[in-house]
Amino acid sequence: MVGPAPKTRGFAPTVEQMQQDVVTKLARQNWLGDPAQRPVFDPQITAEVYSRDILGTQFSSRRIMMLEFSQYLENYLWPNFCPQKSSLAQVMSIVVMVNEKFRERVPAWECFKTASERFKGLFNVVMESSLSDDGDISLQEQTHLLLFLNHCFNSLEVDVIRQEVQKVVSLQMWECLLPSRLEQELKTTPRLKKIWTALQKRDAKADDGTRASQRFARHFLHDLIQKFLKILDTIPVTGSADMSKVRYCERFMELMVDIQALLHTRRFFNTLLDNAHLVTHCIRSGLRQRDEGHLFDQLLDMLKFYAGFEINDLTGEAFTDHDMTNLHYNKISSLQKAAFKHFGELRRFSLSNVASVDTRDSLLKHFGSLDTEKLYEIAAYLHLVPPVGDEQQQSFSKDFLLELLISRHERRPSQLEALNEMPLYPTEEILWDENIVPTEYFSGEGCLALPKLNLQFLTLHDYLLRNFNLFRLETTYEIRQDIEDQVRRLKPWKSEDGGCYFGGWARMAQPIMGFSVVEVAKPNIGEKQPSSVRADVMVTLSVRREVKKEWEALRKHDVAFLVTVRPTRQIGTPFLLKEPFVPQAGLLYVRGCEIEGMLDTEGKVIEEGIGPPPELPGATRTWRVWLDGNQYQKDMEKVSQGGEDVYETFNILIRRKPKENNFKAVLETIRDLMNTECVVPAWLHDIILGYGDPASAHYSKMPKQVATMDWNDTFLNMEHLRSSFPHHETSSAVDESMLKPPFRLTFKEVKESKKRKAGDKTEEASARKEIFVEPHVIPNRGPYLYNQPKKNAIAFTPTQIEAIRSGMQPGLTMVVGPPGTGKTDVAVQIISNIYHNFPDQRTLIVTHSNQALNQLFEKIIALDIDERHLLRLGHGEEALETEKDFSRYGRVNYVLAKRLELLAEVARLQESLGVSGDVSYTCETAGHFFLYQVLSRWEEYLSKLKAPPGEQDAPNVALVQQMFPFSKFFENAPQPVFKGESFEEDMDIAEGCFRHLKKVFTQLEEFRAFELLRSGLDRSKYLLVKEAKIIAMTCTHAALKRRDLVQLGFKYDNILMEESAQILEIETFIPLLLQNPEDGYSHLKRWIMIGDHHQLPPVIKNMAFQKYSNMEQSLFTRFVRVGVPTVDLDAQGRARPSICNLYNWRYKKLGNLPHVTTWPEYRVANPGFCHDIQLINVDDFDGIGESAPNPYFYQNLAEAEYVVAVFMYMRLLGYPADKISILTTYNGQKHLIRDVLTQRCVNNPLIGHPHKVTTVDRYQGQQNDIILLSLVKTRAVGHLRDVRRLVVAMSRARLGLYVFARVSLFQNCFELTPAFRQLVQKPTKLWLAPNEVWPATRKVGEQPEASPLVIEDMPHMATFVYEFYQAKLSALEASHKKSSEKPYESKTDAVGEEPPHHHVVHRISEHPAESDSDEDEEGKEEKEKEKEKEEEKEKEKEKEEEKEKEKGDDKEN
Repeated sequence: MVGPAPKTRGFAPTVEQMQQDVVTKLARQNWLGDPAQRPVFDPQITAEVYSRDILGTQFSSRRIMMLEFSQYLENYLWPNFCPQKSSLAQVMSIVVMVNEKFRERVPAWECFKTASERFKGLFNVVMESSLSDDGDISLQEQTHLLLFLNHCFNSLEVDVIRQEVQKVVSLQMWECLLPSRLEQELKTTPRLKKIWTALQKRDAKADDGTRASQRFARHFLHDLIQKFLKILDTIPVTGSADMSKVRYCERFMELMVDIQALLHTRRFFNTLLDNAHLVTHCIRSGLRQRDEGHLFDQLLDMLKFYAGFEINDLTGEAFTDHDMTNLHYNKISSLQKAAFKHFGELRRFSLSNVASVDTRDSLLKHFGSLDTEKLYEIAAYLHLVPPVGDEQQQSFSKDFLLELLISRHERRPSQLEALNEMPLYPTEEILWDENIVPTEYFSGEGCLALPKLNLQFLTLHDYLLRNFNLFRLETTYEIRQDIEDQVRRLKPWKSEDGGCYFGGWARMAQPIMGFSVVEVAKPNIGEKQPSSVRADVMVTLSVRREVKKEWEALRKHDVAFLVTVRPTRQIGTPFLLKEPFVPQAGLLYVRGCEIEGMLDTEGKVIEEGIGPPPELPGATRTWRVWLDGNQYQKDMEKVSQGGEDVYETFNILIRRKPKENNFKAVLETIRDLMNTECVVPAWLHDIILGYGDPASAHYSKMPKQVATMDWNDTFLNMEHLRSSFPHHETSSAVDESMLKPPFRLTFKEVKESKKRKAGDKTEEASARKEIFVEPHVIPNRGPYLYNQPKKNAIAFTPTQIEAIRSGMQPGLTMVVGPPGTGKTDVAVQIISNIYHNFPDQRTLIVTHSNQALNQLFEKIIALDIDERHLLRLGHGEEALETEKDFSRYGRVNYVLAKRLELLAEVARLQESLGVSGDVSYTCETAGHFFLYQVLSRWEEYLSKLKAPPGEQDAPNVALVQQMFPFSKFFENAPQPVFKGESFEEDMDIAEGCFRHLKKVFTQLEEFRAFELLRSGLDRSKYLLVKEAKIIAMTCTHAALKRRDLVQLGFKYDNILMEESAQILEIETFIPLLLQNPEDGYSHLKRWIMIGDHHQLPPVIKNMAFQKYSNMEQSLFTRFVRVGVPTVDLDAQGRARPSICNLYNWRYKKLGNLPHVTTWPEYRVANPGFCHDIQLINVDDFDGIGESAPNPYFYQNLAEAEYVVAVFMYMRLLGYPADKISILTTYNGQKHLIRDVLTQRCVNNPLIGHPHKVTTVDRYQGQQNDIILLSLVKTRAVGHLRDVRRLVVAMSRARLGLYVFARVSLFQNCFELTPAFRQLVQKPTKLWLAPNEVWPATRKVGEQPEASPLVIEDMPHMATFVYEFYQAKLSALEASHKKSSEKPYESKTDAVGEEPPHHHVVHRISEHPAESDSDEDEEGKEEKEKEKEKEEEKEKEKEKEEEKEKEKGDDKEN
């Protein structure tokens, strides 16, 4: 369950407010500017700022944001921090600034990393302050201290933090346990007893000061718990509650949950928590019974779950259900034995079987009758409370003791059983429950009862469960948005007869004409719910043809939603976005369903197959769907109790975009994995959970390294090989002149030991790295041109070669690929090399998007890989830029066609040999023909060519051709087949010819199964499981088809993942488990992940899940944070060096390939512009900067007009439209720019439409020559402050980048400084050279011939473009005597008297750059919208005509 999101939202201050603010003035005087000129640190300033701007404003987000933005922490607080001297105000200011950085999701620990001693002092002061009871520190301040501590516990990857946290959670914290409990725990684990004794001896030798500091650290968490319990006890069940205490308790529970959710921190802490009886105290607290305690109660449930988690705290070993049952039985049995021996009152309890006494009710029945003293005696015997007679005995009440004993011994409900009984589709009860799915803007100020995806997980079960819960909630949020959007478009109103009248039209939703449940199957053994429920849904598709095709394209396993609305509002009532949706629409029920297929005219499901689906008459279509058996069971139970039958009420069917609709398959897959023995390779297990040596899966540490490998066509020549391994020496057994690619390399490490000068002892042996090079001659494949192998032409860099080497070896390979560094080429070469070195192994390729998969696949096709071994699964194969079909059924067709082609070759060979009979009828007969006619002739030919024994002379060269038995067959090959120059050469050609023939028959033998398998489905399954060696799919498809693939027996040895940093953690994990383990072990040998964690992460639309739960963290990013070794590609070949400099600072060592300075397009300047990069300042237009017609729908009219004017100017110079893309950081601006383009340019043949107008987020992975970028915001930097978004924005351009923004805002942002410092070095007004035309002739660095035209502002640019256009038009009229349509009729039109109408979308995205259109549909979107509008008008007109007709009929009657 999720707590309600905080309703408050701190508004970001404007630039003007910042400049006028006291803080800004202080910052300029004291900590901004040149460090050498800053005044001496004044502690009075920090005290004043803290009391006035932080404490005095009740920790106002706005004031704190302003301080943090001014670099208060980095430049003033931390450099001047001294643990002994700094005031509480300075410490609290540091704490608040760090918390603010976490709230804003910007790096927080950078300035602390190099000062471990000072951080140690800060951490100690924070701990002391958080325990303070003297009244100097308020509860609100202590809540911020708790939050800071929580951030520390969740940042263990930072060395300075980990060192301090380890002192707090070490074994010695058990000093706080009851002596009897401590003795019991040490007795249970003898190894710990030895360690404890050794630690005690070491402590005894320490001085008093050291012992005191150690004792403080070890007792800190215990003391903090005791302080929390005191505060908790002061909150009454009724009456007024101090909300600062409630917030403190919530933050404390969050801290406890996070400590328990990490193995390193829970190892000894869990025992301490149990000893303090924290959970029992919280269960009985007054806060839990109050309305204000709802979130506290949810956090308590999470704490209870993790306190009893199925794991051995000391070893980290996961407990199975069987283990947990045994532990539970042992605990009850020991209690029964103790009761039998010492407590006669419990004789009946002690003699009962375990199953009859382990429920809460039965335990209460047995123990409830005992008095307080007896209960205390039992608890003391179990080492839960101090011994009998202790002074604390009186503080324990009977209710507390009873709860303590029962909660420890009752049977825990099975998490797995509850999970298996959970419906996977969200219903109306969940969709609009804000406690479960927060709807409000999540500011990051409050805490939520949500699982977090951090660095480490307890077990694979914990890993999957957290991902399951978060994925389910995020999907629910997206589904709610879709349902609200589509139902609003349908405009359901109450008709005159009380029914439902739909006054609108929706592309993704249709009114249901009929619905009936057709099958309810019997439950499986041991289950209550039906094993399957099927129903038929009928709709009438009176829509445009392309929309109708979309509906008919619904495939098997696509998810749709059945909705019931009973509107109460009259026809014509508008739907208001700001009012609650459910009462407006009259929405009653929502149920999910899964498509089985569309029904044909005979009522049978149309199977997906090779051919096109049959054409159905009319507009009525019926789909057979599967309903959720668990949900159906619950609904029928309600019907039996007198409730309404939901399944007789549905009146809307809603579909979703296939790309966003894989949630059910993912949830089912996670649930399946939790129900099965989830096996990942032993070498990966600990790394996935975040433990152990992060480098343990690197190829250099793997036990089965392959020493010698064929590098195929990786190297262009020997010089390329040497330069690729600068730290290796090369050697070879052949002459240098003979060393030509392809090469086979053997890597050796020659141990060398060196003597010390002063003595005889040897130093540790050092290794000299050596490569033994062998030229690998590819056997002649035949005389035809197509027999020649395709070769790589890319001169890979040394780091690319290291990535390829790592990918070829067993283990985990992580390749960080900055923009333009050839990630795809590296991936393709790895795949090719694995294919040639390990022909029996199968490689799975997984990417985030179809576009990336297709780019990868197109390059694979161009390599020396037999296309019969390639297979492309999923919905995106249609977009492959090739005439060949690499889909499953396309490959089946290819095999069948290839079979006929090869059999025709067999027939030709038969004719050439003069053999009678029908040997080319089947693959089987062809096999016999090869064995008895072809192979025998070849063996006879070889025996004749061998020199007789005793003769030393080589056979005659002419005999090779004369005796060759297949000369007639090869008459169609390039002639002459044999050169006749040497016996060896001609013999090699003859063997190549035979290899060609042998390959024909080998392929026919492989295709033989396709003769035996008759159905297309069976053939496609065989192809997937046996024939294909390289199988490509998206992560979405992997999740959708996981169950099917496992059932088929799909096997693979290697996985290569592209775009890894853009894939959700769980969607990265699922492809590892698309096959069943063999003998309990995984078959996987290699996992290659290629991505860039410095670019944008996966899109998470709900801010609470994105920020609080860290759901946007990909597995790739987590591995980097954990410290898994990476290969960082370090040379880019996309952008000019000046553009690359804007983002290369974010990478370890990113340089440029030579061609970005030598190729012609890089050597010339951008015509019409004086600079290739420019930041152009855009002021308010008519007093307006950024605006938001709808929440989070940011627009900036001045920037939109400016960008479009520059685009028009470029087109008038002759730039091709497809060389220009317009990007922006917000959806609202994207729509506004499209509106302006539609108004100004689209219908003008001289201007037209740019290649793309989209958001930065949508454009990731794409590029163009010129990028015009609008940053929109004028009040606060917004989400561009996420440096990953900045990197994407700056790296899309190849030749020119022009950024339109409010310079004064962005240049002062700390995170953006490295990029904007370079941009502001150039003029912030646009400098043009209007006398130039495209293509360019001016060299880079040269000045334009004429003086530059300096554009002052947007109206100036618009006026100039209008005049420039008129001049161009006049020139055209003079030369062509033709007129062209003008974009502007007057200067007023050019500048614009009023802004164009804001584009309002019905569905407002919570995610700042989430687009409401697929990236493949960007170009079509405007036309589609126009068609939709026309369609809606036609519908309205038809309905009006129907009404008129009905009125006329009424009059006649």
